[in-house]
Amino acid sequence: MTYQNFSLAQLQALDAAHHLHPFTDHKDLRGAGSRMIVRADGPYVYDSEGHRILDAMAGLWCVNVGYGRKELAEAAYKQMLELPYYNSFFRCSTPTPVLLAQKLAEIAPKSVNQVFYGSSGSEANDTALRLIRQFWVLEGKPEKNRVISRKMAYHGSTIAGTSLGGMSGMHDQLHGAVPNIVHVMAPYAFENAEPGESEEAFGLRAAKAVEDAILEAGADKVAAFIGEPIMGAGGVKIPPRNYWAEIQRICRKHDVLLMIDEVITGYGRTGEWFASQAYGIEPDTITTAKALTSGYQPLSALLVGDRVAETLTEKGGEFYHGYTYSGHPVACAVALANLDIIEKEGLIDRVREDTGPYLAKVLQEALGDHPLVGEVRSFGLMGAIEIVADKASRQRFEPSGHAAVVVRDHAVVSGLMMRATGDTMIMSPPLIWTRETIDTAMEMIRTALDKAAQDLLK
Repeated sequence: MTYQNFSLAQLQALDAAHHLHPFTDHKDLRGAGSRMIVRADGPYVYDSEGHRILDAMAGLWCVNVGYGRKELAEAAYKQMLELPYYNSFFRCSTPTPVLLAQKLAEIAPKSVNQVFYGSSGSEANDTALRLIRQFWVLEGKPEKNRVISRKMAYHGSTIAGTSLGGMSGMHDQLHGAVPNIVHVMAPYAFENAEPGESEEAFGLRAAKAVEDAILEAGADKVAAFIGEPIMGAGGVKIPPRNYWAEIQRICRKHDVLLMIDEVITGYGRTGEWFASQAYGIEPDTITTAKALTSGYQPLSALLVGDRVAETLTEKGGEFYHGYTYSGHPVACAVALANLDIIEKEGLIDRVREDTGPYLAKVLQEALGDHPLVGEVRSFGLMGAIEIVADKASRQRFEPSGHAAVVVRDHAVVSGLMMRATGDTMIMSPPLIWTRETIDTAMEMIRTALDKAAQDLLK
């Protein structure tokens, strides 16, 4: 039985009857019906009705090498025939996670040489939280267990991931977060900078919010600061260039660990293997997932710095944590093949030297003057468009978030898949995009903005 045996209406009815979607108003979805994406190739996805859609989100920030890569399917097939699964418990291992760990240590920032596997970024952030708290216990400082995060941060949807993140709506539905996690202002200049405040001054002020939280709790109580180098799901919020250097100085001064979440930014999106390298960050842990396999298999890898790893391995004692699919051999085989494609095709160099700078240029040239656009910004192949009712005052439309959804819906009709986050349109295309693909996308976005303006500026 295949989906071709069913009409769209039948598939939508089955979807409504049995399938609960993530981040969805299910009452609304039942009325509208799901769009059925049935195949994909290169930078495009296709729905059940034959519409071709240019995917400006790389699936969900993850399909960095594009769709339809036979090399990844073949890697999975060969591994399934040889060893489809075995666990990493009971002092056992399998070859592919070992070889992948070696590769990750090779490309990671300096002094990061150990890997703990899971199946998602949410799992990896749970692991990071468990690990850094256990680190301080082994160091004889169990009271050093507070974690500082940021408002509007996204660190996953598990209980720990939601608690680490700074999404108020998610916190409200959690009805009880993991304790000893606090949130400070985000380095989001478009909304948080004072009138006339320079980028450098704002960067220092945003970093000072972290130090203030450390001092308020007492440095002897603070285990770590967690942050995405560029805040992704919160709206591609790009910090001032001096922000991360100051954060690192503060954390080292107070002996606070740096937990860096690169679930979105890892594996080439910023023009380096990791955004930590682009910003000069020296992490104690790096959470990664998504583009590790380009989404072809579920896999996460928590990269662990030498300081944390050495305490864990030298002081001993069982780390009571792990997953059935930690180091899944098929997922790790796909990851190895995926990293090989990224290297052989020079995709990171392309982002850093060609398509990343070109995206920044054409975003401004094609969209900067549009009446709905308050700001455009990008870093590598991540971009954001702030939707406003008035350019001069940066006043938003009411209700909050409605205008970006209108733009998004017009974009999809125009043949482009983008995402609306609050009042911001965001994009994170596959790294295989070319200048020509970017030009095509800009035309579609401009069309969507023009049509949205007709709806919103009546």
